[in-house]
Amino acid sequence: MANIFPRGSNLLPIKFVIILFVLGNAASVGVWYYFTPKYTRVGYQPAQPVPFPHDVHVSQLGMDCRYCHSFVEVAAHSNIPTTQVCMNCHSQIQRDNPKLAPIRESWATGQPMQWVQIHKTSDFVFFNHSAHVNRGVSCVSCHDKVNEMAVVYHAKPHSMDWCLDCHRAPESALRPLNQITNLNWEPAQEDPQAFVAAYGKPAGTEGRDFTKPKERLTQEEIGSVLRDKWHINPPDKNCAGCHR
Repeated sequence: MANIFPRGSNLLPIKFVIILFVLGNAASVGVWYYFTPKYTRVGYQPAQPVPFPHDVHVSQLGMDCRYCHSFVEVAAHSNIPTTQVCMNCHSQIQRDNPKLAPIRESWATGQPMQWVQIHKTSDFVFFNHSAHVNRGVSCVSCHDKVNEMAVVYHAKPHSMDWCLDCHRAPESALRPLNQITNLNWEPAQEDPQAFVAAYGKPAGTEGRDFTKPKERLTQEEIGSVLRDKWHINPPDKNCAGCHR
């Protein structure tokens, strides 16, 4: 009696096991790489040509983020400060500090400083910096408390899943525009009476008296009011919202 299946069929189980082994390993490698800080750049902290302690300039000296990063409110991309910005102060302050020699050389030669960019969106992602800043998303939401960093590092993953968490619940991150660059702001610090007068009452708080000193607003209440006030509806299902 002739064989119903060809002789090569005996190798099918072995081939099947090999294919499963290869696919399993490929999946493991993919998960290991794409879901680790190495891929999301979390912890990336490159050496800069000049050490710039953000904690000193922001927390101690009280400098606003927008003094150095002046395009954040008006451009799709934020900017790295030019030598001119540094020399506005350091032509007078610590002008002979040896650590600032590269700044002085840049100023004298006209050659730009070669700062190492830490936060960079992938080319296949559309991200408008000013659109986020002008609608209540603080620097701290994406960059963490840079005002406490002696050396700036990549603190948040900036992955698609991380972005979608905020797009699906924007009220968890929104704050008044005058607090965007206040990286230490907390919802409990917001004056409820002034906030309600400016933006309106949160839903479900009709019976609360916001003139009382101990009355406070939560992040969800503040964010929900701002989301409705500014008609914020970020894309969370349409791929074209971020991949154009």
